[in-house]
Amino acid sequence: MAAIFRKWTVGSVLKSAEKHRLLWFGLTFSTHENPLGIPNAGTPGQDNHRQRLMERGLPKKLPIAGVNQVIVVASGKGGVGKSTTAVNLALAIAANDKGKSVGLLDADVYGPSIPRMMNLAGEPELNKQNLMKPLVNFGISCMSMGFLVDEKSPLVWRGLMVMSAVQKLLRQVAWGPLDYLVVDMPPGTGDTQLSISQNIPIDGAVIVSTPQDIALLDARKGAEMFRKVDVPVLGLVQNMSVFQCPKCGHQTHIFGQDGAKKVAEEMELQVIGDVPLHISIRETSDSGQPVTVSQPDSPQAQAYRSLAKEVVARLPPHEDPLPERKQ
Repeated sequence: MAAIFRKWTVGSVLKSAEKHRLLWFGLTFSTHENPLGIPNAGTPGQDNHRQRLMERGLPKKLPIAGVNQVIVVASGKGGVGKSTTAVNLALAIAANDKGKSVGLLDADVYGPSIPRMMNLAGEPELNKQNLMKPLVNFGISCMSMGFLVDEKSPLVWRGLMVMSAVQKLLRQVAWGPLDYLVVDMPPGTGDTQLSISQNIPIDGAVIVSTPQDIALLDARKGAEMFRKVDVPVLGLVQNMSVFQCPKCGHQTHIFGQDGAKKVAEEMELQVIGDVPLHISIRETSDSGQPVTVSQPDSPQAQAYRSLAKEVVARLPPHEDPLPERKQ
């Protein structure tokens, strides 16, 4: 498996990276005359020509084989509990409807968290089609770059190789059949977010933030990015909203109060989840026993299950991209 991965990273990743270099930086965002892609005034003919070039350069969105609906969990910055939310959201969706199959993709190539949070380790096996089989725990099919590299080894890759690796995790994994695939996006609004958003149909994005003003500034940028690439934003999750003292019960809004609600109103969105700051969420995540499965009756787990209900209710109806032909 290690040899396969070395061949994959050195050979196909570099080839695909060059393709993406031409695609993203050659056509979509910049030209030699305008390397920063800064809009400038032009004649209608020039504007139309530029638009045709951009449309020709954008990849066609192709669904992931065997996956009905894709939900991305994103944040404008790191440290707001995005991965914890993604893990518990996937588990809560499965807990709310036992008949649904759920997968979890760790798209944060530089800082994969899913292996530890889901208590998974080891290299994926290959099936007869030479596709990687997801690792499974708690009934959730998972894939992460953390399964392919040592946990303590940094991944020193340029952005283009990361984009190519993400494509492999999307297309060269035997995902199906899945009703929902939850994607834990890396923080920010960079290459990975854009690559995923413009290559696969995404049914909805969930933006995670703390109530803190600094975090909300970046959360707003994240939501606007998805809007620009025509990905519906399902709503905001206000994480670490309140801390309750375990001894006296006093509540303290450490990161501010209702900050996400104010931003949501300004952006004509809604806060679809409100998760408290609680030590059990941190402890269970670090131990690989997420609170949704290890403490299902706790208020913290119920907060995630409530979030899952809101997310599923806001998704558009699933439409088969290849409907059966009428006889």
